[in-house]
Amino acid sequence: MIEAVRTFIDAHQAVISLVVLAAIFAGFVMERLPATVIAVVGACVYLALGILDADAMYSVFSNTAPIVIGAMFVLSGALIRTGVIQRVADKIMARAEKHPRLAIVEVLVGALVASAFLNNTPVVVVLLPIMIKLAEVTGISAKKLLMPLSIVAVLGGTLTLIGTSTNLVVDGIVRDAGMERFGIFEITPIGLVTAASGMIGLALMWWLLPADRPISGPAGTADSHQYLTELVLQADDYLVGERVEMFKDLPRSGRVIGVRRGSAVVRGAELERWTLAEGDRLIVRVDGATLMTWREQGRFRLGIGSGDPAEGDMVVETMVASNHPAIGQRLADIPFLQKIRARIIGLDRPAHEPGPDLASVRIRPADRLLVAGGPREVEALRDNPHLIGADLAKVRAFRRGKAWIAILCMLSVVTLAALDILPIGVAAIIAIGVILVTRCIDSEEAWGTIDGDVLILIFAMLAVGLALENSGAVAMMVGWVKPSLADAPAWVLVFGIYFFALILSELLSNNAVAALMAPVTLAIAAELGVDPRPLLFALMIGASACFATPIGYQTNTIVYAAGDYRFVDFVKIGVPLNIITGVSTCFAIVFFMT
Repeated sequence: MIEAVRTFIDAHQAVISLVVLAAIFAGFVMERLPATVIAVVGACVYLALGILDADAMYSVFSNTAPIVIGAMFVLSGALIRTGVIQRVADKIMARAEKHPRLAIVEVLVGALVASAFLNNTPVVVVLLPIMIKLAEVTGISAKKLLMPLSIVAVLGGTLTLIGTSTNLVVDGIVRDAGMERFGIFEITPIGLVTAASGMIGLALMWWLLPADRPISGPAGTADSHQYLTELVLQADDYLVGERVEMFKDLPRSGRVIGVRRGSAVVRGAELERWTLAEGDRLIVRVDGATLMTWREQGRFRLGIGSGDPAEGDMVVETMVASNHPAIGQRLADIPFLQKIRARIIGLDRPAHEPGPDLASVRIRPADRLLVAGGPREVEALRDNPHLIGADLAKVRAFRRGKAWIAILCMLSVVTLAALDILPIGVAAIIAIGVILVTRCIDSEEAWGTIDGDVLILIFAMLAVGLALENSGAVAMMVGWVKPSLADAPAWVLVFGIYFFALILSELLSNNAVAALMAPVTLAIAAELGVDPRPLLFALMIGASACFATPIGYQTNTIVYAAGDYRFVDFVKIGVPLNIITGVSTCFAIVFFMT
C-alpha cells in the first residue's frame, strides 16, 4: 500500500506540488493562521510527501538573502540605539518650526532616501510621530500625510538592492542558480523611474487622500510610549537661574509640562517666564531612551521615591494590575515606595497625559512604571501580586558617543558592496562584528532587532519554491505559458511578470511572492532564450511597489492603524498609483535593458 502511494506521488509530483501550492495560497488569503505558519506547514507537506528531501531542505539555509536581511535589521537597530535616528528626527522638527510645509516635503524625501539603505519599517515607525506633529503645526489632516509616508518608504526600497528584503530574496535565488549576482546600485536607474513616477502620481492624486482627522489613540499620537518623569535640578546645573526654554537636552518629541517648587506646580503661560532654581522639579514627558540616558549620565535625580541611586541598581518595567489596592490613589502613596528603597523614574499611560506631576498621578490599571532599585528591591517587586511582569526594562540609554561607529559601519557596507570589493552579506556580517565589539548595541538587543517571522517565512517559501522546481511543477507552468509567449516581444514579458507579481503581492507577503516567482521567471527566460535580468527587475519592483491594500506591505499596515484609514482609502489611491508606477517601470526596464 505504502509502495503504491509512493509510486503514485512519484508519477504525479508536478500536479501534487501545484495542489499543495494552491492550498498554501488559500491559507494565505483566508488568514486563519499567520503567514509564517502556513508557509512552514506547506514546506513540511512537501517533505512528508517526499517531493522535498532532507538535503534539499537543508540547502535553503545556505541562501544568502535571509542572512543579509537579518544583518540589515541589526545595523538599523544600531543606528537607533546610538541615537542617530532620533538626532535626525530632531533636526527635522527644528526645520518644521520655521518652514512646516517645506518640512513635510523634506520628511518625504528623507524617507525615500533612508528607505533605500535601511529597512523601511523602522523608518516609518520613527517618522510617524513627526508626521503627526507636522499635521498639527500645518493644520493639514494627518490622513493626508501618513499614507504618503508609507508609499514613499516603499518607493525608496526599490532604489537599491538592499532597500527591501524582496530584492535580496531574488538576489539570493539568482546566486543559487549560478548567475552573476546583482550590484547594489544595478537596479537604481529603474528604481528612480519608479520613485519619480510614484511621487508625481501621489502629488496629482493628493486631493483623493482623505481629509478627516484620525481618531486619537495610542497608535496615532505623538506621545505614545512616552514617560512622565521629574528631574530635580542640582546646585551646579547650568539651568539654575535660566528660563525653562534654555533646557536644550530635551528631544523634539518630548516637552516640559510644568515645574514644581515646593507644593506649587507652575504650568501653562506662566511656565514660559519661570526662572529655575536649585531643587526645582522639571515635570517632563519624554521617550524611554532619553530618560534612561539621563539616568546613566547621573545629571538629574529622577522620579520619586526613597533612597539614592547606588551601584548595582537596575531598572525594571512593571504594570499596575487591575486588582491593585492603590487604584485611584496618588502615585506617591503607593505602598511599596514606603516599604523598599526604590524610585519610580517614569510612568507611561498612552493616549492620556497624567499629572499634574508624577507624585500626584492617580493610579490606573495598566499604568506602566519604570522603577529603579537594587536586586533585593527588584525581587520584592516581582513578588508583589498587584504588579504584572516586573522584568528588566527594554528601553535603554542612547550610546551617542558611538554614533559615528554605527554610521561608518553602514556606509562601509554600502560602499564595499557598491564597489564590488566584498559581497554585501560578508560586509554586513563584518559590520555587525564591529558594532558588537564596540558596544554600539548589546548582543541581546541586536538579536532582538531581527524580525524572526520575516526570516522564517523566507526560508519556508524558498523550500516551497525548491519543491516546485524539483517536482517539475515549474517546468509544467512554463510549458503552459510558453506557446503564448514564444513570439511575444520583450515588453510583453516584462509587463506580464510585473503585474502578476504586483497582484499576488497585494494579497500575499511580497517576500513569499519573490521566493515563488523567481524560479519560475528564471525558467521562462531559459526556455524562451531571453536575458532573465530585465524580468527579474520587473519581479523585484512589482512584488514591492504595491499600494492598493493595507496588507500589501508592512508599512501600509502601520499607517492604516495609526491614521484610522478605511480599506477603500488605500484602494482609491493605490490602484491608480499601481498602474502609474507599473507602466512607467516596465517601459523603463524595456528602454534601459532590452
